[in-house]
Amino acid sequence: MATKPPPPVEEFSAETLEKLAYLVVADIETREPNDRNRLGYNVWAWLKDRKGTLEDAIRAAGSRTLKSQEEVADLIRRRLEEKGVLKQA
Repeated sequence: MATKPPPPVEEFSAETLEKLAYLVVADIETREPNDRNRLGYNVWAWLKDRKGTLEDAIRAAGSRTLKSQEEVADLIRRRLEEKGVLKQA
């Protein structure tokens, strides 16, 4: 039985919303790696459609972080402002 190796993973371009969303949550401590993936996905979905608030997106992710949701929201908002995606309040 012959099997082929899996295809290589193709990374998103650094300018895409997908890469940005996962980058801003990359070092947020979570109980499981998938919690961080869900958080990144929900941030991306919020950036794409801008439905609701960032806090709603973080709550919808259901990620089990080691910080409070308010601290996570402030951190993500600050990083998005630094990247020029959000206007500073």
